[in-house]
Amino acid sequence: MRAWINGLTAALLVGVVLGLMLTPDGRAWLRHPTLMLGGSANASASPGPAARPEVEALQPAATPIEAPPPAQPALRARAADGRLRIGVFGDSMADGLWTALYRDLNGQGAEVIKFSEVSTGLSRYDYVNIQAKTAGQISEQPIDVAVILFGTNDAQGIELDGTIHAFGTPGWRAAYARRIDDLVGLLRSRGVAVYWVGLPKMKRASFDEKMRLINEVTGARMRALGVPYIETSELTSGPDGDYEAYLADEAGGRPRLMRANDGIHMSMAGYLRIGRPVAERLRADAGLERAEAGA
Repeated sequence: MRAWINGLTAALLVGVVLGLMLTPDGRAWLRHPTLMLGGSANASASPGPAARPEVEALQPAATPIEAPPPAQPALRARAADGRLRIGVFGDSMADGLWTALYRDLNGQGAEVIKFSEVSTGLSRYDYVNIQAKTAGQISEQPIDVAVILFGTNDAQGIELDGTIHAFGTPGWRAAYARRIDDLVGLLRSRGVAVYWVGLPKMKRASFDEKMRLINEVTGARMRALGVPYIETSELTSGPDGDYEAYLADEAGGRPRLMRANDGIHMSMAGYLRIGRPVAERLRADAGLERAEAGA
């Protein structure tokens, strides 16, 4: 009798397995036994090195931080109490911007401090985590204002929550927006006023298209967060909107070399050109006109 029962049990098990193999849902159960216990087919799966486009499209997009950062701090009271401390953050493009702002503002009611670093950006936090780096910098050297210029190294994938989002995809845009929001939120939580500078016109059309996409995402986040955004693409383009290495000097109108040979960075004249509207905005917001007149 026991042998008959064991044989019947074995036959039933074989029948169940064959039935599962003949149906899609059944095959999924066989591949992922945790489904039989009410689990998920992805419970034990580890993310691959890169997300496939069709998979990424099904994943919920990363969203910027829900609570907006504190409002933009007022600068006039701080400038009236003493020298305004202005930190410049970003990549190699921001290095040149720092030089221009140092020339235009340093010692004229302001101290301009360099925090930028070449080959950094908001995409590759596995290389340099800008959020953590900035937190350390402003802890060691407190500032009143942050002027930010990032982007020339950011046309690459972003890893977020175990998924790598390819550049330009909806997931990438959302992840990049979140990192922008996080950085602005960090600075404002320390009482720092934020000013973001857009990327200039680029020589190579394909690269210019990528920088325009970054400007689009950044500009939209600045409007949402109430952060002053200084656009520089039109300022660094020719009359027809095209890239030109030589542009008319605002003082005398004669052409001057504004770009470096790589078609990305600026010459010193070019950095002064994109730094001028930033300096003017800071003078107006902080009331530095009087300090400049008395310098």
